[in-house]
Amino acid sequence: MRSLVVAALFALVARPAVSQAPRITPSGDPSVRSDTIYKLAVTPADYPDDDYVYLLDDGVLRFEPDGRSSRTYRQIVQILNQDGAEAWGEQSFSYSGGSEKLTVNWIRVVRPNGEVVSAKPAHEQESLAPVAFDAPVYSDEKVHRVTLSGVAPGTIVDWSYTVERLKPLVPGDYYSGWRVTNGVLTRRSRLMVDIPVSVTPRIQERNVHFKRLDVESHGRRVYTWATKDVQKIEGEPFAASPNTLSVHIDVAASITWADLARWYAGLSAGRYALNPALESQLAEHVKDARTLEDSLRAVHRWVSQDFRYVSLSLGIGGYLPRMPAQVLETRYGDCKDKATLFIALVRRLGLKAYPVLLSASGSADSTLPTVQQFDHMISAVDRPARNGGRIYLDLTSELTPYGELPPAEEGSFVLVVHDDGTFEEVTLPETPPSANRSETRIVGELNADGHFTGRYSETKSGGLQYGLRRAYARVFSKDELSRLTQALANGVFSGASGDSLRLFDGRDLQAKPQVTLTVRDAPVLSSGGGTRIFTLPTALPNFASLGLASQLERRKPRRFPIDIGAVIGPIESVSELRMTLPVGWKAELPPNLTESSQFGTYSAEYAQDGRELRVTRHMSGHRGTAPPEAVDALITWLRAISKDDVKFIVLQPRE
Repeated sequence: MRSLVVAALFALVARPAVSQAPRITPSGDPSVRSDTIYKLAVTPADYPDDDYVYLLDDGVLRFEPDGRSSRTYRQIVQILNQDGAEAWGEQSFSYSGGSEKLTVNWIRVVRPNGEVVSAKPAHEQESLAPVAFDAPVYSDEKVHRVTLSGVAPGTIVDWSYTVERLKPLVPGDYYSGWRVTNGVLTRRSRLMVDIPVSVTPRIQERNVHFKRLDVESHGRRVYTWATKDVQKIEGEPFAASPNTLSVHIDVAASITWADLARWYAGLSAGRYALNPALESQLAEHVKDARTLEDSLRAVHRWVSQDFRYVSLSLGIGGYLPRMPAQVLETRYGDCKDKATLFIALVRRLGLKAYPVLLSASGSADSTLPTVQQFDHMISAVDRPARNGGRIYLDLTSELTPYGELPPAEEGSFVLVVHDDGTFEEVTLPETPPSANRSETRIVGELNADGHFTGRYSETKSGGLQYGLRRAYARVFSKDELSRLTQALANGVFSGASGDSLRLFDGRDLQAKPQVTLTVRDAPVLSSGGGTRIFTLPTALPNFASLGLASQLERRKPRRFPIDIGAVIGPIESVSELRMTLPVGWKAELPPNLTESSQFGTYSAEYAQDGRELRVTRHMSGHRGTAPPEAVDALITWLRAISKDDVKFIVLQPRE
């Protein structure tokens, strides 16, 4: 029965049950009839919101027990409009020249009736990846680029390529992820995995609601997932993952985290030695330190900022770090080089330090051991308990202060590897919302002619500090400072002048991220009868979200769970205006507001105490996931906080 399912879905499989995956070569694919697939072409007018659709999305994978593999992918894409033609007119394929072999089986452009528009690319180019140009010691990654001719609305792009892994990164490790739902209509989807019966792969199926076909013969086992007419999943604001909609299949070797830890411990053995030059420079950098913590801060700043970071995915160039002496000589390093250098220096200070493998996006799955989960490396340092114990440091993030982590890494699964091959599975700490804080304060006086003069300050911390740090991570000329002062003053109140600008050095990791300046002669009033109308500065956001609430309402019923952290986020934002009014002036105060929900808390307070008018707005958010039906509560909360849409305050001068 299951073999009939496959045959019915495709009407293209040469045999209803295959004992081995098909051998796809430049000569063709014996398991797929191209003309049958081309006939699946849709009517473009039925898909006005799409640039293209997949007529076929196909993957044929072979894995061997030692980690060698062959992966052949084929896509047949129908171009619906000019944007689709632009997207598919050029393609590129990346592979590792030292451990992989790329074969482009074919790339052709045809019409739905099979007529060939172009049988091969108009232009092909093989080159090194950009990182290999910058730092060839790291990467043997190559990129094969092709330019197609004849790609236009109404045509079909049919391409196939094979990547053979000749030398596995880790002996016995293999992995591949397959998305059945890929953002557009897919008429036919198939994944075939061919593997020896002597090994049992780790298979994870997420939201797969069609049957898998398993066939054994001649010492091989073939798993086949096949389905048809996979509909486009429309995105939704704040969609959380995992969810019940995205269909995904993971196939990996049955190795363990212990296997990977032993492998990396062996790979990095002997890589933490310091030569005399490093010993000398270490002594120079910590000579002014009074405490062990001071020394750690000094070494962290040195490695994170004085050695250029070369961005590189670990899986391409290999995991073997260079010796610290080599990094010192070249003054650059990728994540594993910088982490290894830092670990070596910290160990010289007498502390225990370890490499930490992780995903830079924070997406590593603790239930799926494979080295291909990891594309980044940071360091762990065990400090004395009196100094706070263990700390995690990313040496590639030159603007992240000592003791903090880039926001994307917080809360993620990591593997801490010890020299003896033992390991720790760890979830990195998360910064509380109160530490991800933004404060904007405007304090000054309004004179009777309607001009404001006062002091503006902006302070950031935690995950909100990076914009300020990047903006002020360089030295400004006198003319640049003058223009910057005027621009900042106008950003507070249009038409204002500014002076007494005080900046911080964005690269000083111990400096408080804060900017202050004096705002002068800002025209902030307009007249209306016998009253004056004060326009609130844009630096005091009110978070009105009626448009977003309406968008969520239109998209009901909701299908995706809600990522609470994407609504406001784990942050706190405080904005305050304290303005001294002319003698006898009174403000017509808007109503105060406080609204709390599982998504966040917003409050707005308007008060006058004597001559001082005070406006305070506070927003805080959370992390977490809410079910789809919680969208009604989200809409209600967004509409509630939108009641504070105050942009003006009426002032009554003294009679």
